[in-house]
Amino acid sequence: MPETATYDPTGLIAGDFPLKHSAVTVVSGAAVVRGAVLGVITASGKYKLSASAASDGSQVPVAIAAEAIDAAAADAVGPVYHTGEFNAAQLTFGAGHTAATVEASLRSRGQSLFLITLG
Repeated sequence: MPETATYDPTGLIAGDFPLKHSAVTVVSGAAVVRGAVLGVITASGKYKLSASAASDGSQVPVAIAAEAIDAAAADAVGPVYHTGEFNAAQLTFGAGHTAATVEASLRSRGQSLFLITLG
């Protein structure tokens, strides 16, 4: 069987762990860049950049933006990753989050999003 590979010129994807993705709604008010670490607002089910001090549920990191999603003027639908291995240096973290805090949160919930430090 032939071997296949994926080319990622941005360096965001850092390993061969299977990528699970879906389309989600990002809440209006901000543009999300590719590689942004997102949380989900409990009341609405909409996603936004995960900030550790938030109290709406989005403080818990659950996904990584697979592409830029422009929700500056209105809610927008875009793709996110729910599993995979990602280059920590290519991620965008919300206020109060670091690669270490995000990884700890993901591990405590058994989520298969892995942050890799390359170099």
